[in-house]
Order: sequence, then C-alpha cells, then structure tokens
Amino acid sequence: MNKQALLTPFYKNLDLKNRVVMAPMTRSRAANDGNVPTEDLHVPYYTQRASAGLIITEGSQVSKDAVGYINTAGIYSKEQVEGWKKITTAVHNKGGKIFIQLWHVGRMSHPDFHDGELPLAPSALNPNAKSYTTEGFKDTVTPKAMTIEDIKQTVEDFKNAAINAVEAGFDGVEIHSSNGYLFHQFFNGTSNIRTDEYGGNIENRTRFFFEVLDVMKAVIPQEKIGVRFNPSLNDMFGITLDEETIPTFEYIIKKLNDYDLAYVHLSEPFNDVSNVPFAVEHIAKHFRPLYNGTLMINAGFNQESGNKVIENGNADLVAFGKPFISNPDLLERFEHNYPLAEWDADTFYTPGKEGYIDYPKYSEAN
Repeated sequence: MNKQALLTPFYKNLDLKNRVVMAPMTRSRAANDGNVPTEDLHVPYYTQRASAGLIITEGSQVSKDAVGYINTAGIYSKEQVEGWKKITTAVHNKGGKIFIQLWHVGRMSHPDFHDGELPLAPSALNPNAKSYTTEGFKDTVTPKAMTIEDIKQTVEDFKNAAINAVEAGFDGVEIHSSNGYLFHQFFNGTSNIRTDEYGGNIENRTRFFFEVLDVMKAVIPQEKIGVRFNPSLNDMFGITLDEETIPTFEYIIKKLNDYDLAYVHLSEPFNDVSNVPFAVEHIAKHFRPLYNGTLMINAGFNQESGNKVIENGNADLVAFGKPFISNPDLLERFEHNYPLAEWDADTFYTPGKEGYIDYPKYSEAN
C-alpha cells in the first residue's frame, strides 16, 4: 500500500518529517498586560501538536501599532521573546518545527487598542467591519492613511520582529500578507487609493510588501521566510475583489520566483466566489504553474483532499486549521485513518484551558 502523500517527508529549503502543516490561528490566549505567550497555556498547546511537519503560530503583532484583537501574543518586546523561547524549545524537544506568523492588522483594528489614536492603513477608508475589543465587537472606524514615515517605521518593525524571532529560536517566519490585513490592504484597489509610490498601479501597491521582504532577508535567511496570501478573498475583512486583484497576486507570485523562500502559502476561497466577477475559484490549480518554489495550500482541506492536492501536483504542503484545534494528534489520526474529533467554535477565542489544551488524543478518548 502506497504511503499517503501527506505523510511523506519534504526537504526543499525545509526539513519536514511530513507535509501536514498546522495553520496559523488566532486563539486569544495571551490574556496578560504584555501580550506574552504563557508557559501554562501556549507551551502545551503547541507541543501537543509537534507531530505536524511544521507548526505556524498564531499571528503575532510586530508592534503595538499592529494590534487589532484582544489577547494576541506579540513578538516586539523582550518579555514576549522570552515567552516564545519556552515554546520553541519545547516543540524542538518533541522533534517539531515551528515558524512564527508576523502580523499587522492595519485598519482591521480600533482606537481602543491605540490609546484613542486611529489605526494605520494605506488609505483613510473604513473597512466597515468589526474589531474584537475588550468590550466585545465594535465597528471599525476610518483609519489614518500612513505617511511615508509610518511605512518606513513599519518596515523596521517587521525587520525587528524577524530579529526577535531568530532570538526566540523559531525555525522561520511567515509574513501575514493575507485576510484583509495591512499588506492585503495595500494590494487591493478598493482599500488603497494612494497616489504616491505606494499606490496607483500593481507595482506600487506591492512595493511595501517587497520592501519588508527585502529588509527581512537581510536578518534571517530567505529560505526561512514564508509568505501568505488569500487572492480570492471577497466581501470579507473589508476586502472587495476588482479587475486588478488577481493580476496583482499573479505579479507577486511570479516576482517571488526571484527569491528562494521557504514557501508561498495560499488560501482557497473562504466563501463561494463562483459568481463573483474577476475571482479565481481554484487557487492552488491557478497559481501552481506560476510559482517554481514550495507551494502550501489551506482552507477546507480534509485527509482525502489534502492527499489529492499533493498527488495532483498542485501543492507541496497542506495547512490544516480547525482540525488541529480539536485533534492535537491529527498526524496520528491520518496515519491510522482514525475519525476526527469535532471542534467547539464557542471556545476558539475564550481565555483559559477549555477548548485549547484539553482536547484528548484518539488513544486517550477511546
């Protein structure tokens, strides 16, 4: 019997024991003043899942300006770095690999996180979405259009976050350029109406992202940098597709062939885009021919479809999100074809152990 494609090792720029990746997921468990990952919650959460070929952490803000959700861990302070060190050490002791996702939410934030100041964005356009604050969900506001100085400072923030990630012992970093957050806001014509060198055409709207990538590869080897995109995101997180959306991502992906990255991480559509003008329905299939490096795909995959997308040559790695929440032993369940446990969506973002580190392994539950 042939071994499942998901369970085969992968060695291009990464040395992974299998092709099952734990996707980055916000879990809001850093419920302390410094947004520090904790030994009693984050360490067991990630080590329970160390059998994954690669773990990508929850999005971790690169600065105080980058915050947009309550209780999310950062990677800009000494205390945060020390907290992450305990996690990377524990994961490595279990034979795992772990990247940290570097995050700036841009306009998907709220003044409550910034001492009453407006969140930063490419342009002063309200995403008309919700921000999850200490007082619950609140309507987003019209953000502050970033000055050139703001952009340069944010480039530095990502560079410093990469330096901190190395200090914290991570195997690499993933730039969160997806899901309607800051980089995605720059890419999209409905959120970026700038008329300077950061707006107006595809090259300009992607300039900020490539500036960040270029400074980061000066402080961390580029083969330890992954990037994440959601090309067909529409009518979510304040993003609306237009005629230049897919061509923008095609430009980015082709240009990334000039780099030697760990991977490009793409999401299949989060919602039905079959009748949406300009959308691409099958992301892996569309972008695979455009990119020569390692392609990771996520969103809605199960064991069968995960194996199939690799077998068909449309991806090299598959990232699983919610299945990893309720199945810390997801790898072993795939290996033995055990049924998967259901997740409890009510505890995705609540503080404490419940729904975080108390899901049993199959062997313990049966």
